[in-house]
Amino acid sequence: MTLAPFGARLHAALETRGRLCVGIDPHASLLTAWGLNDDLAGLETFSRTVVEALAGEVAVLKPQAAFFERFGSRGIAVLERSVTEAREAGALVLMDAKRGDIGSTMAAYAETFLSPDRALFSDALTVSPYLGFGSLQPAVDLARANGCGLFALALTSNPEGHEVQRAVGADGVSVAQGVLNRLAAENKGAEPLGSFGAVVGATLAEAGADLAINGPLLAPGVGAQGATAADLPRVFGDSVRNVVPSVSRDILKHGPSVAALRAASARFVEEIAAAVK
Repeated sequence: MTLAPFGARLHAALETRGRLCVGIDPHASLLTAWGLNDDLAGLETFSRTVVEALAGEVAVLKPQAAFFERFGSRGIAVLERSVTEAREAGALVLMDAKRGDIGSTMAAYAETFLSPDRALFSDALTVSPYLGFGSLQPAVDLARANGCGLFALALTSNPEGHEVQRAVGADGVSVAQGVLNRLAAENKGAEPLGSFGAVVGATLAEAGADLAINGPLLAPGVGAQGATAADLPRVFGDSVRNVVPSVSRDILKHGPSVAALRAASARFVEEIAAAVK
């Protein structure tokens, strides 16, 4: 089955399910808070519960690959099931793996997550452009061919990010703006939304960059990291309609109750809808 472009599918999901991405982040501390052990059984219970509660409700689920990888091959098997079950329930799956490399290695990373015949096939993948945006070309090509999307790190909210992202080259363009410009070129002419997005932290005091890339802007930081839905128009300006806020801990802390997880996600959807008009 040939998928429609990710940007079009994401736009439809945001319109019907609300503007929210929820992380599946099985931190050891969250497992403990849920009354689970920090082991494979705890990981599986946590992941299945989040998928059961939210895959039929929210637009995007974003599993953080590292928290599954730490359990080795059996953890990866849990991740595979979570991805499959989430997509079957109608959620778009954004794999948060932040892959970035060159040549055949980047091609292999792309094949892992963006090939329909692979067990970890996801609707989109986070990638790191800091070996040069051109190093991502194998992922760009495969994503385009298979109706998938990419989210490139551009303006992250961690304190160290500015050391690289705000650095200005000889052409007077910051590294982050260079990434954004390349994404805009990949999205040129796409309707209603391009498939190649950027990661821009909602906790930033200001973007300080042109975010008009005709693609989605994944905005982590709402909730536990301190940003609120009301901050989104200030940070994203005229591009706020393309923002996909990402919330993890402030929703996941309400587990293991399925009803409480759903209620928490619904509250964020309402708050974001009120702020992003």
